[in-house]
Amino acid sequence: MKWRAPAALARASMPILTRLNPELSHRLALTGLKLVSPCWRAPEVAAGLGVHCFGLSFAHPLGLAAGFDKNGDYLDALGALGFSHIELGTVTPRPQPGNPKPRMFRLRGAHAIVNRMGFNNKGVDHLVAQLARSRYLGVRGVSIGKNFDTPIESAAEDYVACLRKVYAHADYVAINVSSPNTARLRELQGRDGLDRIVGALLDTREELARGSGSRVPLLVKIAPDLDADQISALAVHLRALQVDGVIATNTSSDLRAFAAQLPPNQLGGLSGEPLHARSISVIAQLRDALGAGFPIIGVGGITSAETALATLRAGANLLQVYTGFAYHGAALVEEILDALAAKTDQGASTE
Repeated sequence: MKWRAPAALARASMPILTRLNPELSHRLALTGLKLVSPCWRAPEVAAGLGVHCFGLSFAHPLGLAAGFDKNGDYLDALGALGFSHIELGTVTPRPQPGNPKPRMFRLRGAHAIVNRMGFNNKGVDHLVAQLARSRYLGVRGVSIGKNFDTPIESAAEDYVACLRKVYAHADYVAINVSSPNTARLRELQGRDGLDRIVGALLDTREELARGSGSRVPLLVKIAPDLDADQISALAVHLRALQVDGVIATNTSSDLRAFAAQLPPNQLGGLSGEPLHARSISVIAQLRDALGAGFPIIGVGGITSAETALATLRAGANLLQVYTGFAYHGAALVEEILDALAAKTDQGASTE
């Protein structure tokens, strides 16, 4: 008999896991999840939570952000928790180890994480093999990037190589040009960089769509460290490029508030609770600039039902969690889904 993964199990295990080395606890949690998930059944989803975005249907707004399962090794196990969509990666054409360890740090008091992983992954061929054997029925996204040793001037070749490999297996593809942990990557968020990367990917998609009869949506993931003028200019350019959506936001490279809690000269990306205010500010600015019909996936600092609802109010169509899930596990998924259902019931009762 299958049983629903209880929030109580997450609440019991997370305090232990969060006292271990962050990378070790991440690996142990996913390994344990993979072992026991065949005994679980996904939580029931209330009627009326479905979302239709960039041509795809989502059972509800809540998904898992890229970075949690870079290689697709745990896709079915994570899917058993009830996510409507899971974004894998970021994946690169060739396997790479990422940056030297230690490269992930917890800020427990702030419910935050700083990481400088550096796109550590087993390469796109491994990810494609995992997607091919997966039974996960939700929406499957793949985040793509460039290898660390590929010159920035040749980055488009890496992105195109990944798109060609994942095209037949991904429901959508996220273009990661905003990680702070690969040298010069964020330069690709500028007009010239986006023209090169997104332009090459759009041309490749048209070729692949003609051959397959399937048009896979392309989304751009942006950083939170952009000022208002940069966000406005980026919004105009995303519309001009005719991408299918935007993911806002990646991690922040601004670590000044936590310098005393980190190793000297620590670099990396901040995620979790301190990022939320900045993330929803970016989302709200994007919504104003892009209009009502342009799809936005909101990610950044969603650590509770309250922050999830605030992200939707700011203008997001869909949600993704990462650090909040790392701290709270399945309990957070249940909490957010219950809050979404309650909001839907409240809206229905006032009609």
